[in-house]
Parts: sequence; C-alpha cells; structure tokens
Amino acid sequence: MKRVVVLGATGSIGVQALQVVAASAGLTIVGLSCDRNVKLLVEQAVSLGVDDIAIASETAAAAVPAALYPDMRIRTGPGAAARLVREVEADLVLNAIVGFAGLESTLAALEAGIPVALANKESLVCAGGLVNSVAARRGLRILPVDSEHSALFQLVAASGGDAIDSLVITASGGPFRGRTRDELKGVTREQALAHPTWSMGEKISIDSATLMNKGLEVIEAHHLFGLPYERIEVVVHPQSVVHALVRLVDGALLSHLGRPDMKVPIAFALHYPERLPVATERLDLAAGVSLDFLAPDEETFPAIRLAREAGARGDRSTCALNAANEVAVRAFLDGRLPFLGISEVVGAVIDRSGSGSFGTYEEVAAVDEAARLMARDICAEVGHEVR
Repeated sequence: MKRVVVLGATGSIGVQALQVVAASAGLTIVGLSCDRNVKLLVEQAVSLGVDDIAIASETAAAAVPAALYPDMRIRTGPGAAARLVREVEADLVLNAIVGFAGLESTLAALEAGIPVALANKESLVCAGGLVNSVAARRGLRILPVDSEHSALFQLVAASGGDAIDSLVITASGGPFRGRTRDELKGVTREQALAHPTWSMGEKISIDSATLMNKGLEVIEAHHLFGLPYERIEVVVHPQSVVHALVRLVDGALLSHLGRPDMKVPIAFALHYPERLPVATERLDLAAGVSLDFLAPDEETFPAIRLAREAGARGDRSTCALNAANEVAVRAFLDGRLPFLGISEVVGAVIDRSGSGSFGTYEEVAAVDEAARLMARDICAEVGHEVR
C-alpha cells in the first residue's frame, strides 16, 4: 500500500487526486493540507480516516470549532504543510499547493527522502537548481503532474535522450486567443477566468489567459528535462487534445494525445511506475478529430518571452518573475490592475532583478519577498495611471 500525503487537497488538483485514490486499492492517504478551506479539509479527513492535517491560515483554522476534529493532529500557520511532510511517514507527496508557498514543502519532502509528484510548478520556477540538487543528492525522481509535463515525461522516456531534438509544449490559447492588445484593454475578471477547456483555480486560470502559464511551463520543462530554452517550443493548440510532443533528430515527431482530464496525469504520477486504468472519456479517433496548431502571439501575450528572458538569467530572475506575477494576478483579480498591466508589472520586476542561482531556501525566500515588495509598488503606479 503506497502512503500518500496530498498538499493543497481542497483545490482542483487535490480534489481530483482524492478521487483517483478512492478508485484505487493500492493507495492510501496519510496526510492532507489546505490554505483556508478548513471545512472541506476536515470533511475529507473524516471520510478518509486521516488523522494528520495542516492548515496554512491560522485565522481560518481558528474559525472552525475544534469539536469537529477532536482526534486529529493539526499543524497551522506558515510552514504547516512542510511540518506535516516532515512528521508523517509517507511514500509519496503530491504537492498541489498554489504558488511560491509550495516550495518549502517540496524541499522538505525531498530532504526527507520522499519522492514528489509535483503539481506546484513554482517549486521549479523559483528554485529549480536547488530542488534538482536536493533530489539528485537523495537519489529521487520528481514526477510531474502538469498534463504537458507528464506527457513529456512519458515521451522522453520512450524516445531516449540522445534522440531528442526539442520538446514541444501545447497551449490552448486561453479565453482571449486571437484578440489584439486593443481588444484586451477592458477585459473583466469574469472574462479572464472563463477558460475554454480546463476547469481550474483562479490563479492558474488568469495565468492561462495571459499565457504566463506556458512561460512557467517552459521554465519547468528546462529544469525537469535538462534542455536549453532554445530547444523548448510552445505552440497554440485550441483543441487541447495533444498535450505535448517531442521532436526527434531525424525529423519525426512523437505526440501524447487524450481528452483533457487531469485525473489521467494525476493517476500516472500516483501509481508510477505502474499504469492503471482511469475512468475517463476515451478519444474516439474514428469519430473525427481536428488538430490545429499555430504560433503564440508573443506581441499581444509577452509572458512566454518574459519567461525565457528570466530563465536565461537564472533562478534569481525566474523567482522574481514568479513573485511579480503572483502579486500582479492578485491585483487584477481585486480590481486594482488592468489585465494588460500584469505583464507590464512582471517585465518591470524582471528588468530590476538579479541573476544566478540559490544555495538555500532562505536565499530564495529573500528574493521572493523583495520582488513582491517591488511588484506591489509597480502595481500601484500602473493601476493609478489607468484610473
């Protein structure tokens, strides 16, 4: 029986992961964490018989009567999820925490010798060199949960490293595919959250609308597969049927196809190295499948270009990019920044960020905090200019 800790259990990935576990006889949950949705977390823990939980928000934890979970061992506050990882015996940690907050738990799991199924791409975006060095020292493999990187993981294994010319990440194009910058000036929060293909949380939905999600995925792929940025491509594929491709040295392309369903890559990571059945809609090729591909519009959506520029400068710059993006996305969702202002804030912070790598988590946290402070100031300036 594989013992699994699910971090970010109340979010989209976490909820689907628990559905995958419920359908499997070989997996059991031994720890759960959330940010603020304590009511759902407690319901999950009670239904699964889980005694160890972590709640990031002390305020949210205090608002729920302790009588609802009298026998549970509870960690609260900043670092609660990382403490859970260190204190619970597990065979795998699924990290589905959103944003920079997930990095500490990724490092805690790897330092403890526990493999990580990684849905928190920011762990690699902010500190890919550090994360990879800890994983290598402990002899551990990081299992990607993002649909694109799960597909690449499988394609790379099938191809063999020497046969690969480049990796190709697909993007749906988000809700604003085909629009010009002028047409994006007045878009609303609701319009940006209306993703045409995937049902996701607020942060990743906005990242998909700006195409920053693809920029972050390019950085993630660089650290997962060790290829330089110029050998990692992005193409827009509106149908979201092809999740990734590998371009081989002889000109051939291998692709990974399937209906858009996150339970498939989640199940692959949870069961690895086995592959077990998943109850999902099958792709019926005989019924007719259209596959369209086009280049991303990096003039209207500069996020991919910004991510490449930051990646070329190293982890300190990509950490700053991520911090600026998190601050700017929150400002947009709160109505304090226009949609186009997100990339403007990110670009300004990157221009002022340093370069190079990290040696410790504390160094990463310091750069993250400095970039957030800078981004907040720039958000205020850009938002004031618009008003």
